[in-house]
Amino acid sequence: MRTRRISKKSSVSIDDVARESGVSAATVSRVINKAPSVKEENRRRVLLVIKKLKFQPSVFAQRLARGKSDIISLVIPRYEGVFYSFYVLELIRGIGTMCEVLKLDLLLHLTSAKSPLNYSTMGGIIFADIIGNRLQLESALEKGVPCVVINNFVEDIGISCISIDNVEGAKKAVGYLAELGHKRIAHITGDVTTQAAWHRLEGYKAGLKMNGLELKEEYVVKTDYSRGQARAAAYKLLGLTDSPTAIFVASDSMALEVMAVATEINKKIPLDFSIIGFDDNPTGLYAPVALTTIRQPLVKMAEEGVKHLNKLMTSSSAKIIKRVLPCELVIRESCAPPR
Repeated sequence: MRTRRISKKSSVSIDDVARESGVSAATVSRVINKAPSVKEENRRRVLLVIKKLKFQPSVFAQRLARGKSDIISLVIPRYEGVFYSFYVLELIRGIGTMCEVLKLDLLLHLTSAKSPLNYSTMGGIIFADIIGNRLQLESALEKGVPCVVINNFVEDIGISCISIDNVEGAKKAVGYLAELGHKRIAHITGDVTTQAAWHRLEGYKAGLKMNGLELKEEYVVKTDYSRGQARAAAYKLLGLTDSPTAIFVASDSMALEVMAVATEINKKIPLDFSIIGFDDNPTGLYAPVALTTIRQPLVKMAEEGVKHLNKLMTSSSAKIIKRVLPCELVIRESCAPPR
């Protein structure tokens, strides 16, 4: 066996092991990956050198050699305040937990719609919604990378998706307000370029129709999900001559901003008007009045997405699924019959 002095300052590579063992790098790779085709003498020599040089094989290189990567990527369209988003934090919590259970590694990609993705490192991809980045999804599918979309029901592409029933959730919110006797129900939307916000708006309209209530255009104020625009929407609605007696808001964070505006203009909730949010963000419990909301199963959606992606990565017989998870009305203190 030839010997070669390896500098302690430099990291030991697979080539160093090959030279020290007197075999090729390909043989060393086969030994590391326990290939049965290696001669026993070569296997013994390589293992002795690995121990001697304290060589630590690249986990990623091992996976590539096996033709499989256990790395999944979570792709989230980049937007302002993403790390303060309850929605994003819940997704990361659910995905991270399930990755730990399934022994998968997670890479987080905050990308613009035009940013290219390096598919060579990915065993699979979870797309958290599709907002202007459809080309990234189509490119991944063309390259044969297993993909799952969450928070968006994709009908026109053969891809697995798990989403929330935002339409039904909005209908529950409006129906509850109507049961309390409200006839002037307004809606502050999220960014309707997203499927979730658009579906909540459609559910609001359907809820009004189901309860025999008129849709008034001045009662619908569109925003981008930001608290600043929610604040402006609240001033607009509460400043109307025939102001609404109830407001359904597309997110809890915006609903909390509406509640702050109510305090500033000396209106009491639910005495002067009722309010319902959407998300079940825990901060709603600590508002001046506990916020009634629509609970969406974000963590469950995230966990289901990882479990199905793992099936797609490990089984050629795994089938495409399209699943919609139900929402739940959570009644607290911010709604009451109109005066």
